[in-house]
Amino acid sequence: MTLGSALLLGLYDVAKKQSLKRNGVLWVLLAATALSALIMSPFLSKGSVTEHLSLVFKAILVTISWISGMVGLKLLPITTVSTLKASRPFFVVIFSIILFGESLNLWQWGGVALALLALTLLSISSKKEGIRFKSNAGFFAMVISILAGVASALYDKHILYEMEPLFVQSWGNVYITVLLAICVLSKAIIDGPKREKFHWDWMIVLISVLICSADALYFFALKQDDALLSVISLVRRCSVVVTFVMGAILFKENKIREKSIEMLILLVAMGLLVYGSSI
Repeated sequence: MTLGSALLLGLYDVAKKQSLKRNGVLWVLLAATALSALIMSPFLSKGSVTEHLSLVFKAILVTISWISGMVGLKLLPITTVSTLKASRPFFVVIFSIILFGESLNLWQWGGVALALLALTLLSISSKKEGIRFKSNAGFFAMVISILAGVASALYDKHILYEMEPLFVQSWGNVYITVLLAICVLSKAIIDGPKREKFHWDWMIVLISVLICSADALYFFALKQDDALLSVISLVRRCSVVVTFVMGAILFKENKIREKSIEMLILLVAMGLLVYGSSI
């Protein structure tokens, strides 16, 4: 299920990049999420106040991650974005050390070292494209997206102990839609007559179908009794390989050879982290 989710998630990222050619970030997210909420509406069911408050908090994390991720996707090459997103499991390990005082074995430290090497190489190759991470808004947006995504993944594992996957997904989409609508309305008021207009794009339907399917597979995988978040997180991040390959083919981006090496190093790093966690 996680492999299937990874494949669909990779195609979802490519579809999002394509849709940004016609509409702004917030409009794409609102339209796609509203349609996703409609698709998942048959699975809406009653829940306690506590459960709904938990899903509102999850919606806030997801909204932050999605908006900042779309900003990064708009400002950076998709191959750079996919490589950065591959580092997400690495940040899970780092925060485990900082917040929970976890210690790493030799294999895990090797994974951390390789991840740092890959991110350093990505910074160097990006400079050749005129992208400087220290002063690039797209890079900082991706950092925010990754950190919010890590928090959301950890929270998913927590709430799925007591909630059913379809309950989480259906109501989560509703609350994310409400938050995005508030963001769009606020921006429209601030922008006034210069506000962005929405242009219908059938790509939005594809985005909605892909994310609904990818999330459903992910939540059901995470719900399994023997599911390991670290393993699921890594396998799901393999979606960046699909994004990277499709991005290289469709968008004809630069420095593909260098980024391919960085991507491979990151995937090996993630593999070492998971292997170290299992011994």
